[in-house]
Amino acid sequence: MTSEKYYITTPLYYVNAKPHIGHAYTNVLCDTFARYRRLTGREVFFLTGTDEHGTKIEKIARDQGKEPVDFVNEMVPHFKKMWEILDIRYDKFIRTTDEEHKKSVTAILQTLVKTGDIYQKTYSGWYCTPCESFWTELQLKEGKCPDCHREVQQLDEKNYFFKLSQHQAWLVKTIQDDEKFIRPEMRRNEILGFLREPLEDLCITRPKARLNWGIPFAPDPEFVVYVWFDALINYVSAIGYPEDRARFNALWPADIHMVGKDILRQHAVYWPIMLKAMGLERPKTILAHGWWMMSGTKVSKSRGNAVDPLELVKKYSVDAFRYFLMNEVTLGSDGTFSEDLLAERYTTQLANDLGNLWFRYASMLERYFGGKVPAADPKAVMSSELFQRAGRLYTVVAEAMETCDPRQALTQVFEVITLANQYVENQKPWTLAKDPLRKSDLEIALAVLGECNAHVACILQAFLPATAQAMLERMGIAAPVKLTHAADFEALFLKPGSAIRRGEPLFPKLEEPSAQV
Repeated sequence: MTSEKYYITTPLYYVNAKPHIGHAYTNVLCDTFARYRRLTGREVFFLTGTDEHGTKIEKIARDQGKEPVDFVNEMVPHFKKMWEILDIRYDKFIRTTDEEHKKSVTAILQTLVKTGDIYQKTYSGWYCTPCESFWTELQLKEGKCPDCHREVQQLDEKNYFFKLSQHQAWLVKTIQDDEKFIRPEMRRNEILGFLREPLEDLCITRPKARLNWGIPFAPDPEFVVYVWFDALINYVSAIGYPEDRARFNALWPADIHMVGKDILRQHAVYWPIMLKAMGLERPKTILAHGWWMMSGTKVSKSRGNAVDPLELVKKYSVDAFRYFLMNEVTLGSDGTFSEDLLAERYTTQLANDLGNLWFRYASMLERYFGGKVPAADPKAVMSSELFQRAGRLYTVVAEAMETCDPRQALTQVFEVITLANQYVENQKPWTLAKDPLRKSDLEIALAVLGECNAHVACILQAFLPATAQAMLERMGIAAPVKLTHAADFEALFLKPGSAIRRGEPLFPKLEEPSAQV
């Protein structure tokens, strides 16, 4: 077991509206990675938080007759509530309005001004207010913002710029030399394609005459800091940079920055170059996931088709929702959300496969052995094909998680669940129970099923935490079970004579056909 650190982050979520399925997806992914690494003995630090400055926030607040600070203070609890309900176990929640963060941003900017990485010039070009981004004429698509496809306005104004362009060759080489830096491969290729064109230096301020709601740009009080430059710094400000170097050095570089594909450029281009200018290492991996779609359109606040996760978990459970998010799409690709599909997965895979496996095992143990683990021959149990297959889960799941593929990890677990249900049909414990001469075969069959359930529950601690906890508790196994310990096959999990409690169904039957939430 290693005590090596593991630092994983979500992006900071913009608080212009309540969180939806896209935010939930990112945090569920990060929570799963964090839980898995904790179970393998890593010292995990999981960071999430909110991005609270910028033009959009200021405009929405003013339109509602509120001060921006009051508006963001009202919005942040919605995010914290959702993470609590979804059982997201983060270690720190950072806000860009935190004093610690603002001090870090100011200190970093002052340093970069001194080193000559920031300079002032007059900018002439096009500006997208929703994206808070500047564009050149050539970058526009049909005269509109290339990112959000909205109208842009022409601006001529003085601002401060960060020298992105001088580090372009370094960044290209860095990405080419390390295949794990940007994942998955299609997103890595996307960034390399973007970098074939010359980089423009990054405008990192906005005049106070146009925007007041931001961190003051200390070298010049007539400006505030650009929201993206401010937000990206959270990954280092949250762990003490630049004042608490001991805390910072214990965690940096980040192991994974989890981001949506729509903000990959900021994380894979701006951020590594910012870190280089600061004299810091880049993150080990930037992992970009896709979008959730409905009827071919991205689920988003701005499109008005946002899906409320809180309504879904009331109806299907937190673990069912988590399972759907991770299992329905390969990380990196887009996924299609359909509540009918969620209901189908709930019934077929969670209730009928996993839930039924547990219920059949516990019911037969109750019927034939009074709910006590039988004294089966340990060698016969451990030599069974199903036991061996369940034992290999630790290796194949580790391989999947190492390649950032939780869907493949779950596929491996549910293949074992399918094999276990087939094992019940093949062994026919109800027939063995009728023949006193085959009592030992019945003991072995139920012992194998018990061990299979135990190993499945151990792995699922990272993916379906409430379900795994319920299974382990009913088997009398103290949780959490470190996966390095569970993979030790010198002894069986379940001691002969120990009581197993069947309990209520893990995934109760849905009361009625799904109605769209």
